[in-house]
Amino acid sequence: MARLQDLYKNEIVSKLMKDFEYDNVMQVPKVTKITLNMGVGDGASNIKTLDNASENMSKAAGQHSVITRAKKSIAAFKLREGMPIGCRVTLHREKMYEFLDRLLNVALPRVRDFRGLSLKAFDGRGNYTIGIRDALIFPEIDYNSMDVTRGMNITIGTTAKTDEEARKLLSYLGVPFRKN
Repeated sequence: MARLQDLYKNEIVSKLMKDFEYDNVMQVPKVTKITLNMGVGDGASNIKTLDNASENMSKAAGQHSVITRAKKSIAAFKLREGMPIGCRVTLHREKMYEFLDRLLNVALPRVRDFRGLSLKAFDGRGNYTIGIRDALIFPEIDYNSMDVTRGMNITIGTTAKTDEEARKLLSYLGVPFRKN
C-alpha cells in the first residue's frame, strides 16, 4: 500500500470526520483520480514532437499516456478535426497515491522560488488543478530527451462536495498551499 494511502486510511479519515461532523465513514471525501494533461501545439505538424512528449509524460506518471485529438476544426490555428494535439494520463488507486507522493515530496520542491500552491485553483466542485510550467521538475524525465520545455496540467479529482472539504483533505495529504 502506498504511503499516502496508508496515511489517509489511518489518520486523515478520522480527522475529517471530526472536522466536518460526518455521521458515516462513506461521507468522508477522498481522492478518486489524478489526470495529467500536456498540450503539444506543434504535434499536428511534427509527430516526433508528440511522441517525445508522450514518452516523457509516461515516465513521469508511471503509466502509458494516450494521445488526444482535436474535436473541432479551427482554421485560425490550422487545425483539423482528428489531428493529434496533446497527450494525457489518468491515474487511479495505488499509482495515483504514488504519483501524488512523488509530486509533493520530490517534484514541487524542485520548482525554483516555490512559495506554495494557490488556493484559487479549485473548480467549485472539490477538484484542484495545478499548472506546471516545466515538466523537468520530475526526475524521471531526462533533460536531453526534451526538445522544448513543456508544461502540464495536473488535476486532482476528489469526492468532496465543496472546495472547503477538498482543501482540508489535500492539506492533510500534504499539499503545500500558499498562505495568502
